[in-house]
Amino acid sequence: MSQKKLKVGVLGATGMVGQRFVALLENHPWYEVTLVAASANSAGQKYAEAVKGRWTLKTAIPAATAALTVKNASAVDEIAREVDFVFCAVDMSKEETAKLEEDYARRETPVVSNNSAHRGTPDVPMMVPEVNPEHAAVIEAQRRRLGTARGFIAVKPNCSIQSYVPALHPLMKFGPKRVAVCTYQAISGAGKTFESWPEMVDNLIPFIKGEEEKSEQEPMKIWGRLEGGRIEKAKDPIITAQCIRVPASDGHMAAAFVAFDRKPDRAEVIELWRSWEPKPQKMGLPSAPKPFLTYFEEDARPQTKLDRDIGGGMGVAVGRLRPDALFDYRFVSLSHNTVRGAAGGAVLTAELLTAEGWIQAK
Repeated sequence: MSQKKLKVGVLGATGMVGQRFVALLENHPWYEVTLVAASANSAGQKYAEAVKGRWTLKTAIPAATAALTVKNASAVDEIAREVDFVFCAVDMSKEETAKLEEDYARRETPVVSNNSAHRGTPDVPMMVPEVNPEHAAVIEAQRRRLGTARGFIAVKPNCSIQSYVPALHPLMKFGPKRVAVCTYQAISGAGKTFESWPEMVDNLIPFIKGEEEKSEQEPMKIWGRLEGGRIEKAKDPIITAQCIRVPASDGHMAAAFVAFDRKPDRAEVIELWRSWEPKPQKMGLPSAPKPFLTYFEEDARPQTKLDRDIGGGMGVAVGRLRPDALFDYRFVSLSHNTVRGAAGGAVLTAELLTAEGWIQAK
């Protein structure tokens, strides 16, 4: 990387994920937040004023960002002129978000999005950088479709899959065929705190709209292959999921069950988890946790409160691998839903795309 930092805009900067972007980028070695944008309601205010009373993080608002004047995220032409690329975490309808992101891309401004609007678009890479970095190559086809030289959209997947898909990925050579997973998801995944959602205290809610479908379908694109300028979804493994909202502030836990074509030894599985060094780690990207996966031998680990911040919230904690009567194995795994699962995962995706030359200074 050159010494000069890229100018970054954060769209949807006042929301919970937008706040996490702002915090994570405060001292980033490659990027500088030079612009924040949100809805028309916040536009024109200083960022500190716009998030007053609803800053959800324990750390203070970064001083440099606090002083920025919030722009209207819909002012695409103005914003595109001022930044090298944008992170997107807007709170709009799927249709509105899809159009907004494509408008930025067409104005030659790369978009790295936390939103779901383009996850199903066949020529938009949906990336967990450790799992499918090769999908970045589809950007060439997307640029041809959009008629752009540097603009494109890349997205990160749903937070619910970030714990168990990374744990399954090193085991793909054994041919996982059937996966059952139950996720226990923190309230920050709904953009809430206990203060703003008192109904969650001492409570579980066995439904999160759209989450089970995403948990079952999105891994198929991540494990898919590039063919004819699009990502063709994988057919295996078949995944069935239940997603439950639990009274934890942050951290999504998964209880996973998996049946293989060729059942590996337990020791072999643990060794693969512990020795796996994916591409972002080999490249030394700033946000890449080392190690990516951490396996715990203790019976009662990982725990949400103890282990969600592993690797600065970018790592995945795994434990309790044991034989299963219906499947081959079962295990539990944990990831931080607003760091790895949202803003941090998008920042790491941007780092990979920058290191590989897809994102450059204008």
